Amino acid sequence: MRRATSRSASKANRGACRASCSPSNGAPHGPHPHPPQIYRLRTPNSPTSPKICRDLVALLLQVTGHHQHADTARLLVSEIVTNVNLHTDSLAVRLEVVLRHDRLRVSVYDDALDADPRQKPGDAYDENGRGLLLLTGLARDWGVQRSASAHGTPAKQIWFELGGAPCR
Repeated sequence: MRRATSRSASKANRGACRASCSPSNGAPHGPHPHPPQIYRLRTPNSPTSPKICRDLVALLLQVTGHHQHADTARLLVSEIVTNVNLHTDSLAVRLEVVLRHDRLRVSVYDDALDADPRQKPGDAYDENGRGLLLLTGLARDWGVQRSASAHGTPAKQIWFELGGAPCR
């Protein structure tokens, strides 16, 4: 159940900001009526990481006028970061939120390159195993990519988009 498109991947790489936890208001390819705002967070991979990341995303979306996506983004971030915590030995979780006027893209990075998200078979009474179903059902688009982190080390990126026209 992995989806990634080169179209989406190239959009995410355009206009990447190097500053941590601060908005980028510049457009790399000339003027744009609504340049992206990019926010980043790095946190240790611990049991508190999901709460820190989901609360930060919800607050960020509330104060930037994207409140209609706050609950969904909070749920999806919580699912992804919890999976990083439970299923990888990554030392850190990196979160990136790219806000545009009509949509947002959230990426969660870890350094567990061998751990791909996959849907596990289960039944209606299982307490876990629904994260990818939530991503597929709630996100405009989502995917997994391998890339280098801002520090040049290999990283796995799980991303999702909310808002805008549906991709499906």
